[in-house]
Amino acid sequence: MNSAHSPWVVVLAAGSGTRLSSLTQAADGAAVPKQYCSLAGGSTLLEDAVERARRVTSRERVLAIVAREHAPWWRPLLGHFRAGNVIVQPANRGTAIGILLCALHLHARDPDAVIVFLPSDHYIADEATIATSLARAKAAIEREPNALVLLGITPEEADVELGYIVPGAASQDDTFRVERFVEKPSLALAEQLLAQGAVWNSFIFAVTARSLVRLFSREHDAVIERLLYALRVDGWRDGAALARAYERLSAVDFSSHVLAGAASDLRLVPAPACGWTDLGTPARVGRCVEALGARRLRRRDTGARSPLTIDLAAAYTRLQLAV
Repeated sequence: MNSAHSPWVVVLAAGSGTRLSSLTQAADGAAVPKQYCSLAGGSTLLEDAVERARRVTSRERVLAIVAREHAPWWRPLLGHFRAGNVIVQPANRGTAIGILLCALHLHARDPDAVIVFLPSDHYIADEATIATSLARAKAAIEREPNALVLLGITPEEADVELGYIVPGAASQDDTFRVERFVEKPSLALAEQLLAQGAVWNSFIFAVTARSLVRLFSREHDAVIERLLYALRVDGWRDGAALARAYERLSAVDFSSHVLAGAASDLRLVPAPACGWTDLGTPARVGRCVEALGARRLRRRDTGARSPLTIDLAAAYTRLQLAV
């Protein structure tokens, strides 16, 4: 793969996954963040997301953002990453701050770089379909560098636990404007949304580093300056200055505080149905396990392991038996 034309891919792995705590508690009582758990005894969700990233870019252009407090889990799994490609967040300040931190790192390296953001808590049965759809999103960014391109998943059912994107006008390049977002609708509304051609919001998106920083600067310019100052003091590493900056930051949600005010800059690339699911709740884990079966869910075994790795399928089965 020609790295000069490859996007950067950021794997979002700094969350705590508290909604899955009933499945992710280890025998010693430790709460294991879901991205460091296995779906069915093989590789962790983080490892799966890294492999997903490598389908669309070169190895040296894959980054991961992680939480400082999760070091016992991510260090064994990301030891092969090159220096500077693991971005450590000192605290949780909402999805937007973590995304901005990554954007600032990459803007310093290459302001015009195309960045793809991938959450680390997804299961995708047909990875090739997502890779093809991401290539379309990258092409859309190259045609329209100021846009942020969201990847929507064609729904397989009316799911009330997911967010939806309602497409607006179609363009000639196979993308759509974004008419509106709908979060966790009722069943009746979800069925109406499907009839209108709405897609699931995967929270997978592509954007240039320059455009992403520009989006943030509209309402959060002071946050940008605070983070940039800290990163320069720390030498672009996780250090004391960044920790102090985070202490003074309020939580910012990317969807509601950044995307909501950027409708004119948003584009949508619908992806075909591909067996995608967001493993955000025990119910969603259970539906994934029951629909596909543990044998088909089992992924490659890399041999790399965090000290505490939970098998989500087995944990879900134990939970059901205990009820």
